[in-house]
Amino acid sequence: MAKLRGHDVSCTLPAGWDGRITVRRDGQPEAFLAAGHELFTARPQPVVHLANFALPEERGDFGSGAVELMGSRDVFMVLFEFEPEAVQTALFKAKGMPRSIPSNAFDPTVLRRGIAGQAGYQHFFQEAGRAFCLYIVLGSATARGRLVQLANSVLATVQIAPRAQG
Repeated sequence: MAKLRGHDVSCTLPAGWDGRITVRRDGQPEAFLAAGHELFTARPQPVVHLANFALPEERGDFGSGAVELMGSRDVFMVLFEFEPEAVQTALFKAKGMPRSIPSNAFDPTVLRRGIAGQAGYQHFFQEAGRAFCLYIVLGSATARGRLVQLANSVLATVQIAPRAQG
């Protein structure tokens, strides 16, 4: 087991898992709109990538470049942080990151990039005064029971602290 820490987020990874905590490299603000009105502007924030396979160096925020490499036994997880003001929006009204997700919550239609056989889960929430999206891809929808157990074992170890000032 290995401890992964950075940007006031930490988790414990089982043997054979890979994890990275980075800040988006594009540096480009992105406006989030509802009914034509800007809700908030996202600026580069931490992105956590966790997988039970070797993560490629080049990968998108939500796994492009990684999900294409997944086999039927693989799990890929993203914890994507949004700007602090996003906590005030309806999208992030759910409190607390789920630490255990039922297998029936995974669906192929949730995938940002539909790859045959895979299933996904996405949840927006706030924790410790911070706004996040949790996005998980399973390499096999038919093996979701076993793969969700793997994902839940890692989710149970995730700790999110309030952001340090400064």
